Amino acid sequence: MCVTTEILNEYHEIVTERYGLARTDTTLDFLLLLPNVYQINPHFKWRLLDDEDDNKFIDCAISGNADYIISNDRGFKVLRNIDFPPINVLTAEDFELQFKEIL
Repeated sequence: MCVTTEILNEYHEIVTERYGLARTDTTLDFLLLLPNVYQINPHFKWRLLDDEDDNKFIDCAISGNADYIISNDRGFKVLRNIDFPPINVLTAEDFELQFKEIL
């Protein structure tokens, strides 16, 4: 899993709204300790999505050489029609079905 500072800031905001600040700091600190979580510093901003706030996920995926973006956001569907850079987007349900044996 790849994250950027921008993504972590969004996670911080959302988790704080739902669970409070103390739980948020603990959760994000733990997330960054996991061996399969990589903090990426994107080197380019692609601006491929209409929702400017979601482009940070594209930048992270490309910079981190991610195999997939997992999202149920309909705005990511436009990526299916873009040849470069190639970005595979799966819904959470499709990801679970495709990789059920390793989950």
